[in-house]
Amino acid sequence: QVQLVESGGGLVQAGGSLRLSCAGSGRTTSRYTMGWFRQAPGKEREFVAAIAWPYSVTYYADSVKGRFTISRDNAKNTVYLQIASLNPEDTAVYYCAAGQVLGTRVVRSTEYAYWGQGTQVTVSS
Repeated sequence: QVQLVESGGGLVQAGGSLRLSCAGSGRTTSRYTMGWFRQAPGKEREFVAAIAWPYSVTYYADSVKGRFTISRDNAKNTVYLQIASLNPEDTAVYYCAAGQVLGTRVVRSTEYAYWGQGTQVTVSS
């Protein structure tokens, strides 16, 4: 079992930045692909970014490429999502997920076995 806890969300003005963290406990997350998803009000959950096991290949949704950066610190059992140049369309609850996911399947939420509770990001215009 893996427990995930997100933090770092908040209210930020358009153009601002945040760093989201996802701390894992239980089993080490180093052997899992870690993903970030988000869900805006009235919308389906969507893929944001992933960092894949074992080579830490990164994947990004087109809407966040060049603005978001995913990274992991295996020693701290933590995954980060650095988000920059925020705009109101980025407003959502951001979820961290872990799973034994390979290749392009990283974009599918159903491939992940473990989920955090989410952290709210609100971007004001």
